[in-house]
Amino acid sequence: MTQKAKRAFVFFLLWLPLGCVHVISKDIRTQTSPLITFRQVSQDPNAYRGRTVVWGGEIIETTNQKDGSTLIEVFERPLGLKDDPKLTAASEGRFLIRSDKYLDPYIYRKGRKITVGGEILGEETKPLGKMDYHYPMVLSKQTYLWDESYYYPNIYSRSYYLDPWWIYPYWGWPPYGWRFYYYGYHG
Repeated sequence: MTQKAKRAFVFFLLWLPLGCVHVISKDIRTQTSPLITFRQVSQDPNAYRGRTVVWGGEIIETTNQKDGSTLIEVFERPLGLKDDPKLTAASEGRFLIRSDKYLDPYIYRKGRKITVGGEILGEETKPLGKMDYHYPMVLSKQTYLWDESYYYPNIYSRSYYLDPWWIYPYWGWPPYGWRFYYYGYHG
């Protein structure tokens, strides 16, 4: 191996762990059991009371309580390598996050991605449409609200496509010649 290749290899080995940095602390993650799935807990949350989990998803609603705590309803999504909610994966239901402190509903608004590490408190029943839904409830020990720019797709993802009708040879290369469309937006 040449000296240049050795340096590149060492740089790669030093850089590699940075790609898998978790947003939930190691202390909380060591208390969790990877064998406990969201599906198991959602079927009988009281059986898992006191167990620590790391879950994530999309915020549906944030409600501040009279006692100063906050209740966040979350649409569950499986987590990726960095504990980020995967939007392309199927959800297995909803859950509630209970935080003992005030969280601003504008910041924790609908559609934001969130990851929580905490203790299962049991279940709470709330109306969902015309039915009663049994939510597993998690007492937040640590919460991570994902930056909105983190989960916006880039132009190379499959959610974008190039519209051939907007390619005009006399306009030249982008930004004037091509027009990208994003989920039906034609702006």
